Amino acid sequence: MARMPALYLSHGAPPLADDPVWTGQLSRWSARLPRPKAILMVSAHWEEAPLTIGATRTVPLVYDFWGFPQHYYDVRYEAPGAPELAADVRKLLPDVHQEEQRGLDHGAYVPLVEMYPDADIPVLQMSMPTLDPARLFEVGRSLAPLRDQGVLIVGSGFTTHNLREMGSGPDAPPPAWSAEFDAWTDRAVASGDVDSLLDFRVKAPAARIAHPRTEHFAPLFVTLGADADAPAGRSTVIDGYWFGLAKRSFQFG
Repeated sequence: MARMPALYLSHGAPPLADDPVWTGQLSRWSARLPRPKAILMVSAHWEEAPLTIGATRTVPLVYDFWGFPQHYYDVRYEAPGAPELAADVRKLLPDVHQEEQRGLDHGAYVPLVEMYPDADIPVLQMSMPTLDPARLFEVGRSLAPLRDQGVLIVGSGFTTHNLREMGSGPDAPPPAWSAEFDAWTDRAVASGDVDSLLDFRVKAPAARIAHPRTEHFAPLFVTLGADADAPAGRSTVIDGYWFGLAKRSFQFG
């Protein structure tokens, strides 16, 4: 079985479904990927320690947002559970807890609806037990063998994420802080400068504006770790901006 790539993607809010450009980009991206045996999602919207895995059966989604029109709460994504993947995760990581009632949150299902709309691939979501980049990198490194078993590892966040400084519409030009941080991240990933990425709060321009809190950049470190031992090419697949926020998304391998 060929080694699966690992992904870091900017997942957008529920209205992503209304953006024909971005949804088309996600759909075309998945069409070029090998078909996964299962998908392991690490979302910016689930922080829990100790590290926890979600339901291994199909349960209702987590609509972890407020104030949106009703049709965003009517979305369904009834992907099969992934008990075999859950067992493999437990073998690779110590002290894994399980929350069997927890469904996929919007950081997981919003992009999956666009990438795998048939919901016919088993999906398991995993929490981030910390926001510390080095520790998340080691989590990803431990999970790397899953890629050789047909598992698509996806870190789902947002390359810049400051909701207080969002633009006035989907096509708003990016503010300087968003463009500078986005360009720096692109260069660091392309050059494999993992040390700078792990220290991004110090090394990156406008880091504290681009990420007042770092949960939306943190899934990148799991992806980086999953590609640490045998990197085979890292590249941007999606770029551009949405409400001035960078939607840059990467493929590793």
